[in-house]
Amino acid sequence: MIQTIKMNLDDVEHLATVSKALSSETRIEILRQLRHKDLNVNEIAELLDIPASSSAAHVKVLEEAGMIKTSLQPGIRGSMKLCHIVLDHIYVEMNTAKNLEQEEEVIKMPIGSYVDYRIEPTCGMASIKGPIGTEDDPRCFYLPERMEAQLIWLGNGYIEYRFPNNSMSGKKVQRLEISMELCSEDHEFNLDYPSEITLWVNDLEAGTWNCQSDYGGRRGKLNPDWWPDKNTQYGMLKTWCITEQCCMLDDERTHTRGLSEFALTEKDFISVKIGIKPEATSKGGINLFGESFGDFSQNIVMKIVF
Repeated sequence: MIQTIKMNLDDVEHLATVSKALSSETRIEILRQLRHKDLNVNEIAELLDIPASSSAAHVKVLEEAGMIKTSLQPGIRGSMKLCHIVLDHIYVEMNTAKNLEQEEEVIKMPIGSYVDYRIEPTCGMASIKGPIGTEDDPRCFYLPERMEAQLIWLGNGYIEYRFPNNSMSGKKVQRLEISMELCSEDHEFNLDYPSEITLWVNDLEAGTWNCQSDYGGRRGKLNPDWWPDKNTQYGMLKTWCITEQCCMLDDERTHTRGLSEFALTEKDFISVKIGIKPEATSKGGINLFGESFGDFSQNIVMKIVF
């Protein structure tokens, strides 16, 4: 089962173990390969062109850090150690028990779990395995396979998600953060293609990002092999934050409205829309990346700080 490692500065031994595991480019590449499928030690050695003994040593370090698990499977010559990744996120709070007084909840929403949309071409979806539905046909966004989407693109319109708010009962919310990887959308990648991408929470605008590019020219770090080089490759990780005083986008103030105006508990859910305003000057569309496309291994993440 995929899990999250969450630490603060008091977790000295665990921090050191995880840091050691991530200090090697070879071990990072092993993790990247395991995001696509389980591999045994010999297969890892062949993929990375390293000795089997080195592969086994790297696997041991990753297993000790809690990032992968191994199991013995029957092989041609005895048993073989099969490796599979069990890690989804690593969070390191730059705090200690002395100043860590806030409670928080982190909700990770797969990008295919939208509840509503209004989309105009260019548009489409892709999973790790291949395209979903027919490109430039908004009707395909109703397909059940949409739940497997790892990349969604639209030329205009919006897409809506609904997050649970049951944890807010009887608590005071201090901050709401929403982060995702995204960029503009042209037919192929286009480094000079601006788009004004807006986020709404419960139908109130929280801020607009003036994205300048549909990024490409190099492969996204997580993209599957089948994805063409000529297409969009990666985005930027953007974080919208709503506090009691204002709204911010990556620490830059976007609105003076605060948390109370968003009425986070009046409905049974929190609505989050990502889209292009009708009055936007630059309507360059949106590419929205899941945890297995682009540069950042995450879906849409909402953090509620109490």
